[in-house]
Amino acid sequence: MIAGRPPRRGLPTQAPAIVPGDHEGDRARELPMSSRLPDPNGAPASGAGLEYLERARAIAPTVAAHAERIEAERRIVEPVLTELHDAGLFRMLLPRTLGGAELDPPAFARVIEEISKSDASTAWCLCQTAGCSMVAAYLRHDVARTIFADDPRGVLAWGPHRDARAVSVSGGYRVSGTWSFASGSRHATWLGGYCAIIEADGTPRRRHDGSAAGRTMLFPAPAATFTDVWNVIGLRGTGSDTFTVKDVFVPEEHTVSRDDESERRDSGLVYCFPTVSLFASGFAGVALGIARTLLDAFTALAGEKTARAHVRPLYESAVVQSEVARGEARLRAARSFLLTSLEETWRAAGRAGAVTLDQRILIRLAASHAIREARAVADAAYHAAGATAIFTSGPFERRFRDLHTVAQQVQGRDDHWETVGRFLFGLTPDTTFL
Repeated sequence: MIAGRPPRRGLPTQAPAIVPGDHEGDRARELPMSSRLPDPNGAPASGAGLEYLERARAIAPTVAAHAERIEAERRIVEPVLTELHDAGLFRMLLPRTLGGAELDPPAFARVIEEISKSDASTAWCLCQTAGCSMVAAYLRHDVARTIFADDPRGVLAWGPHRDARAVSVSGGYRVSGTWSFASGSRHATWLGGYCAIIEADGTPRRRHDGSAAGRTMLFPAPAATFTDVWNVIGLRGTGSDTFTVKDVFVPEEHTVSRDDESERRDSGLVYCFPTVSLFASGFAGVALGIARTLLDAFTALAGEKTARAHVRPLYESAVVQSEVARGEARLRAARSFLLTSLEETWRAAGRAGAVTLDQRILIRLAASHAIREARAVADAAYHAAGATAIFTSGPFERRFRDLHTVAQQVQGRDDHWETVGRFLFGLTPDTTFL
């Protein structure tokens, strides 16, 4: 060790993912790139994961058919909502005791990726609200049933708080505050919001370490007042509006300390994973699904388009051929890194009954890398498509905006690299998004 330097930490080792090459020569240009190489989805899921992936593929045509309307109305429209509920996709991370699937993280990421190929806003809302449903594992069973199971369309949504506070009173709390970026909240039946706890005498509640105490409050959606603020460049269909409550009573049993092992009531293995790890994995799946569709759309376009002042179609250009090959490599590598990290962490958690800090770091690294690489591949495909890409009637423009919006969200922040780097140098990382 070099004097003065902290010890370098390693990440969990992984078996390399090997993708066999294609040596069969030129093929028909009308086939997309992904059909000329081994399936870009990799090894198929099994069990419940395969079942839910097939459900996602079955409803993909409905999602795609309504994508423009979802964007225009800035929320998931009823025909799509109905199919999502009928397929149980809002319950992918809900405990089995409540009719959920308790999908493993790699299967969850695959399903979100699949839906994202048809519409990123729908996939984003599914990821957000499915992640929120993980609090069911921390609630009393009868309370969780009231929120998620008694109503067959029960959905919980939340967002980050601005000024939220919960004043302790007999039997619960009086809650006031505003929460923003509440994706999926327009079709949610319940809402949640993290609040700082204020004692009856007006002083902040403190934890044993002296830090401010807080809990996530759960209340019926009609208790909130919504403000329509979601006029944005991309992911318009998520309806990620702002909501406010004033002096609403929330019973103690309708509050949770998220990811607090001392409060966990369900032994399902997926609840060993922090909620933020599932959010990171799913939102990376959103990015990968968008990028896959853009890259395939460009490959198909290159087979028929001849650029202005050129005499040969794009697919005959050495520059285009190289760009597509690099994009394919980057996208497959990023996806493999994400899924392999999730699969190995899932297996390790099954043996140990817990997810370690180095495994959470690995998921954070893989998810951040997937979002960054997906954006780079999408940018290259969009640029290579030329003026064709700017038309709203084509497959490029909305997906380009959506992917850049994904990258602007908290999951795409550059300081996640610092978090991982600090850990690798043996320094204490910020665990907020781990």
